[in-house]
Amino acid sequence: MIDGEKRKADILAALQQAEKPISATSFAKKFGVSRQIVVGDVALLRASGERIIATARGYLLERESEKLISKLAVQHTPEQTAEELHTIIEHGGEVIDVVVEHPLYGELVGGLHLVTAQDVDTFVKEAEHLNVTLLSELTAGIHLHTIAYESLADLTKIKQALSEKGILYEEKHHS
Repeated sequence: MIDGEKRKADILAALQQAEKPISATSFAKKFGVSRQIVVGDVALLRASGERIIATARGYLLERESEKLISKLAVQHTPEQTAEELHTIIEHGGEVIDVVVEHPLYGELVGGLHLVTAQDVDTFVKEAEHLNVTLLSELTAGIHLHTIAYESLADLTKIKQALSEKGILYEEKHHS
């Protein structure tokens, strides 16, 4: 069995090469240790300054991106989650995270890192499988998404599509 320092170096090296997230379970099998040991190794790597992101599908190394970044305010029911996320992806966006305002903790951020329609389907299935409460359910469906996109035209298309579906959170104009 390899020691902790070597294992952490191997985890980091694997993440530097990875195109897709790598789960703690797959690292655990590779190194012959428990999943919890891997979670601890990653926590130590993150504490030492490594930019490792934990997603629902596994660990990723944060990479510098040339893409533009914005936050969108949205509101929808839990049943509309897949529709909302697919709409963003279909119109050229990547969903980096979800942010909600919590009365006790302030801003709570959940990393999503959804790039493809398959990523969205996997996320939605996992949420159903785990039977968990979505962060947006803490705030009557109102939340923010940090999204990445190539051009302002993409951002316009994303906002327009979400608005048409009644998902974009907009000022309600009353006359």
